[in-house]
Amino acid sequence: MMVTVKPARSALALWRVALWAAIGLLLLAPLAAMQFTREVAWTAYDFAFAGVLLIGAGLAVELAVRKLLNPNARLFGAGVILLAVLLIWADGAVGVF
Repeated sequence: MMVTVKPARSALALWRVALWAAIGLLLLAPLAAMQFTREVAWTAYDFAFAGVLLIGAGLAVELAVRKLLNPNARLFGAGVILLAVLLIWADGAVGVF
């Protein structure tokens, strides 16, 4: 018999706040950089693409945390989602693939 331990609701709430705050900061970073340098030149399309990608990944992580009961499975699921986001981001940035 496998016993799964559910984290306290406050711990999950703290991780949710950290996740969405990190997504918000990632979207604000290029906007702030554009104020100080001409090397960062994002268009509205770039911000929309990044927003859809990051918010979609955040929602996928939320779903994984809710559906996966084992902490190791949750970590693996979040890692796979992060890897997929980084792969899509790299392809969007320089067109490697």
